[in-house]
Amino acid sequence: RSHAAEMTMTAFVSFLVFCQVLGALTGACTAVWGELAYIRAMRDGAIDAAERAHLNVIAKGLRFGMLTILLSSFGLVVTAYLLRTDPQPALSPEYWTVIILALLVTGISWALSRKRISFAFGSAIIFTGWWFLAYLTLGWMPPLSFGGAVAFYVVATGIFYAVLQYARFLLLDSGQTQ
Repeated sequence: RSHAAEMTMTAFVSFLVFCQVLGALTGACTAVWGELAYIRAMRDGAIDAAERAHLNVIAKGLRFGMLTILLSSFGLVVTAYLLRTDPQPALSPEYWTVIILALLVTGISWALSRKRISFAFGSAIIFTGWWFLAYLTLGWMPPLSFGGAVAFYVVATGIFYAVLQYARFLLLDSGQTQ
């Protein structure tokens, strides 16, 4: 291979990694924004048209983040295959953790939108999933086996469930006593 071709592929891989991180950070930050917007919308006990429009913008941000993660992950796997890198990303626990988390966040978001899962539980799963995706794509997650990552995720989801419920209780209770 020529030096120019290697430089082009390196730049392309860097671009895909950037897109993957951008998607994960967009989703994680939008999940925080969504939690805050939901609490603000529910303080008066009902979601009006303006608040619903605001929540729809957040939903579009979450869709953009997920689409960016999935497309860039697919691009990285195809590029690694074409470059014959060793080991292939699809053989790593980190890759499968990202893919399973992306599918879990997508599936739970669908179930939440159809009211097939409680808001408190679904939002904790989604919130934790987005932050796990952000940490994984940034390389800040410690190296774990797939089973270890699942166990860590389950424990973190339980913790976020409790923290988010407590925050909602405090913020919604303080808004109703004013």
